[in-house]
Amino acid sequence: MSDSEPRRAIDLNADLGEGCANDSALVRLVTSASLSCGAHAGSAEVIVPTARLAVECGVVVGAHPGYADRAHFGRKPHALSESEAEDLILEQVNDLICMIAGTPARVRYVKPHGALYNQAQREAAIARGIASACRALGLPLLGQPGSAAETAARGLGVRYIAEGFPDRRMGADGLLVPREEPGAVLASAAEVRANVARLLDDPRLATLCIHGDDPRAVANAELVRTAIRERGAGICPFLEP
Repeated sequence: MSDSEPRRAIDLNADLGEGCANDSALVRLVTSASLSCGAHAGSAEVIVPTARLAVECGVVVGAHPGYADRAHFGRKPHALSESEAEDLILEQVNDLICMIAGTPARVRYVKPHGALYNQAQREAAIARGIASACRALGLPLLGQPGSAAETAARGLGVRYIAEGFPDRRMGADGLLVPREEPGAVLASAAEVRANVARLLDDPRLATLCIHGDDPRAVANAELVRTAIRERGAGICPFLEP
C-alpha cells in the first residue's frame, strides 16, 4: 500500500424513505441506503424518488423492514416466532421490490429496522427467521458483530455485513444500549469522533450507520465522513453499485 492509499475503506449506510426531511441531502453523503418498506414509516411517494436518487448518486440500495407500528416508529418490541419473523421480512422486502420496480434501483441487502433489528441481535428465533428470509431472497444481512443475527446468518450460509453506530453507545455485551437508557445516544461531536476512531479499529466492521430520522443526520454524516478521513480511511460501498 502506498502512502497515498487509505489504510482501510468503510461503507456509510443511512435509513431513508421514512418520510424525514433529510433524504435528498443525506443520500449524497452515504454509500448505501436502507429504504423503508413502507410499514414502520414512509410511503411510495417518498420511497420511490429516494430509490431513483440513490441510483443517480451511485448509492447501493437495501431493504429496511420493520414492525408495522407507525405510532412507535417501529421501535416497540413485539413477540415473534421464527416463522413470523421470516414471513415479515419476505413480505416487506417483496413489497419494496415491487414498489421500486419501475426505477433502476434493485434491492441488494436487508437491514431490519428499530426494535426488530435489536431483537434480532439478541433473540435466536427472530434471528433465524430473518436469516432464513435472507437466504430465500439471496440477499446479505446487516447487523452487529458477535450477535445472534450473525450466528444465524453464518449458520445458514447467508453473507453477513457487520456494522457499527457512530452516534450510539455499546453495552458490555457489545450490542447497542437501548435508546431509553441515559447516554444511549451520543450527544457531542467529540464523542462521535472518538467513537468513529474506535469503530475503525474493529476489522470486523464493513459499514457505519447514520440514522436518517435524526434531525442532526446531515451534520452527523458530514462529521463521520471527516472523522473517517482524519483516520486515513476511505469511504466506499460494501457492495458494487
